[in-house]
Amino acid sequence: MVAAIYTQKSDLDTFLYLSKFISELDKRGVKSILFSGMAESMQFSKDFVTFSNKEDLLENNTNFFFTFGGDGTLVASLLFVQDTNIPVVGVNTGRLGFLASFTKEDAFRELDDIIDGDVKISKRSVIEVVTPKSELFFPFALNDITISRRETTSMITVDSYINNEFLNVFWGDGVIISTPTGSTAYSLSCGGPIISPENDNFVITPIAPHNLNVRPLIVKDDSEFRLKVESRVPQYALSLDSRLVHIDTDVEIVIRKARYSMALIQPKSLSFYETIRQKLLWGRDKRN
Repeated sequence: MVAAIYTQKSDLDTFLYLSKFISELDKRGVKSILFSGMAESMQFSKDFVTFSNKEDLLENNTNFFFTFGGDGTLVASLLFVQDTNIPVVGVNTGRLGFLASFTKEDAFRELDDIIDGDVKISKRSVIEVVTPKSELFFPFALNDITISRRETTSMITVDSYINNEFLNVFWGDGVIISTPTGSTAYSLSCGGPIISPENDNFVITPIAPHNLNVRPLIVKDDSEFRLKVESRVPQYALSLDSRLVHIDTDVEIVIRKARYSMALIQPKSLSFYETIRQKLLWGRDKRN
């Protein structure tokens, strides 16, 4: 078996932890391949095979993709696993950890279960943007795709259509199109609802709308969104998770569900509702 190791950190504690983790994998007959940027920054032994793209993962017949960090690190793993269906294991060494559901201690305690497949696999929807410039960047996101203003304090307007039916003109700072996975991210902070990951939905969440009666909207994820932006400047910002590109205002974009999903490995004992209770401190009120 082969396990890919990915982190965006480069500190000594992470190096020592990963060295121990890789050793535990080796004891179980699992070969580790390291993210090339991580291997270089931490100066791992040159004996390790490295990867930098999807093709490297496929060439090495990768069985698991381990991420070490926060949710942002796990979300960034989509750049590598893409449509390979390689399951992702998120080990939380960051702060909140909605997606990276294994603690540093869990990763060792439950390593045998992960290797043996005695875990839960959660399929997470991926969202895609289609523009004439799609070939210039990776047009997929796990959390959300956001349209927002660029280099201006003025509001922008976003003409929106669902399946070619006119929906609304969003007038404000922008619009978020979120997957269920992303419903606990940027969309939530803008007043969007929390959606459990097994639902086949997207959320349209306006960002600081000028019309206060414009509210978030939940739609089926087989819907196709067509968006056209007007702004006082010639470009607007398009973000895909944490990646940012700039699009000319005369370019319409289409947002739709991707043809593949991400397989996320989680402990069998963990439920989504327990996660939001823990992370959002539900039910913990000092007045009670």
